[in-house]
Amino acid sequence: MKKVFMLFIGVLSMQIGNAQNINDVVRFSTENINGTARFRAMSGAFGALGGDFSAFTINPAGSAVFSNSETAITLSNYNNDNQTSYFGTLSNREESEFDLNQAGIVFVINDIRDSNWNKITLGINVQNNDNYYNNYFATGQNTSSGIGDYFNFYADGQLLGNIAQLPGETDTETYLILGEDFGFAAQQAFLGYEGFVINPDDPNDTNTAYSPNANYDAGANHDYIVQTSGFNRKYTFNIGAQFQNNWYFGFSVNSHDVDYRERRVLIETPVDTDSGLQYAEFSNELYTFGSGISFQFGAIYKLKNLRVGASYQSPTWYNLNDELIQGLSTDFRDPNSTNDILRRDIFPNVVNAYREHQITTPAVFTGSLAYVFGKKGLISFDYAVKDFANAKLRPDNDFFVANGNIANELQAAATYRLGGEYRIKKFSLRGGYRFQESPYENGTTVGDLEGYSLGLGYNFGSMSVDIAYDRSEQTNNTQLFQVGLVDTATINNINSNIALSLSFKL
Repeated sequence: MKKVFMLFIGVLSMQIGNAQNINDVVRFSTENINGTARFRAMSGAFGALGGDFSAFTINPAGSAVFSNSETAITLSNYNNDNQTSYFGTLSNREESEFDLNQAGIVFVINDIRDSNWNKITLGINVQNNDNYYNNYFATGQNTSSGIGDYFNFYADGQLLGNIAQLPGETDTETYLILGEDFGFAAQQAFLGYEGFVINPDDPNDTNTAYSPNANYDAGANHDYIVQTSGFNRKYTFNIGAQFQNNWYFGFSVNSHDVDYRERRVLIETPVDTDSGLQYAEFSNELYTFGSGISFQFGAIYKLKNLRVGASYQSPTWYNLNDELIQGLSTDFRDPNSTNDILRRDIFPNVVNAYREHQITTPAVFTGSLAYVFGKKGLISFDYAVKDFANAKLRPDNDFFVANGNIANELQAAATYRLGGEYRIKKFSLRGGYRFQESPYENGTTVGDLEGYSLGLGYNFGSMSVDIAYDRSEQTNNTQLFQVGLVDTATINNINSNIALSLSFKL
C-alpha cells in the first residue's frame, strides 16, 4: 500500500492554480431546481403558493400554508448529456445517477386560542441545492498551444537550481520540499522540468527562463477528460405562522454541507514527430469540502384568488477546504540520443492541503404572484435576482486579484419561473418554464439557462404520489487551465431529471 503524504500550503500560492477562483464562486453561488416532484414539475414557481416542502426553501412563509402536519420524501434520477466542441471536433458523454434528493417534515399547530395567529408551523427539510455528478470529454487538435505553456507559466522566474531534483531525492521528497519552501508554482515548475515538458533556456542553476519542449506551431492533439461528483446539501429549519386569514410569515435558518470532487486529465500528443516531447498525461484530482450557513425570511398575502409573495435569502457564508493530488507521465526523446524515446512517471503521492478559505455568495431577492382558480387549478410566477458581483473570497488579502475579477466579470442575474397546475378530480396535471440569466457579463463563459418541466400527481387523501420530469439546456465555454493553456472547450449541457415524491399526512 502506497503512503500518501499531506502537505499544508497557504491559500495565496493556489489562487491561480486549480481551485479557489471565480469558477468556484459561481459554482457554489448557483442553485439548481431540486426538491419535491410537485415543485420541480412547476419549475420552482412556488414563492406565492407554499404548502410544499421545497416551496419554503424559496419563501419560508410557504410552510404556514400547510393545513395539516405532513412528511415527504423524493427520489430523483439525474441525467447529463454533454456535447463538447474543441477546435471544431465534436464529442459526447452521457451519464446518469439516482439520488435521494429530498426529505422533510412539518408540524402544524392549529387553533391558537385568544389570538389573531391562526396557526404556527415548525418544519425541517433536507434537499440538494445542487448535484455535481457530471462527466465531459473534449478532443481535438489545438493549433497554437499545449501543456508546455501551462508549466512554462509557472516555471518562468523560478531558479533552475531550486526546482531541479537533487541526487538521491525521490519525487515525493522534492515535491514536498518545494511546496513547503516555495509553494504551488515551484511544484508545477518541478513537474514540467523533471517531466521534460519544458527546457531551461540556460543549463546553469541561476537560469529563470524556460521554453516548451514541443513545437506547438504544428499543433498538438488533446484529449481532455473531466469527471465531477458530490453535492451541495441544504438543511432548512423553519418556523411559520398564519396571521388572521390573509397573512403568512416565515423564517428559516439553513445549514449547508459541501462535498465536491473533480478529476481533470489532459492527454497531449504533439503533431510534430520531431518534438522533444512525444506524449504527456497530466492529472489533477481536487477535493473541496466544508460547510456554510444562511437565513431566509418571507411573507405571503392572500386576497381572494390572488397570492402575493416576497422573500429574502441572505448570503451563504461558506468555510471550505481544498486538497489536490497531481501526477504526470511523459514520453520524450532522449536528449543524448534523439532516436530513443524514454518514459518519465512523476506521482508524488502528496496531498496538497490548502488553508481554509471562505466564500460569501450573493443574497437573493424573490417576488412572486399566483392566481388560484378555485379548486380547478392555479398559475404562478416568480422573479428572483442575484448579484454575483457581490460574491467574495476571503481572506481578502489572499484573494485581492480574484475578488477584482469577480467584481469586473460577474453581474446581477435574474431568474424567471412560471408554473401551472390543473386538477381533474384527484389527479393534478402540472407544467412549468424557467429562464436563468448568465452570471457572467460576457454571457458566454456560462451561458443563459432555459428549461421546462411536466408532472402528474394523484391524491389518495392521506397520501399523495407525484412524478415530474424537468429538462434544462445551457452552453458553457470552459478553459482547460487557468493559465498557460487557456483555450476553451464549448460544452452544450442538457440536464434532464425524473423525480418521484411520496407525501403523507400525519
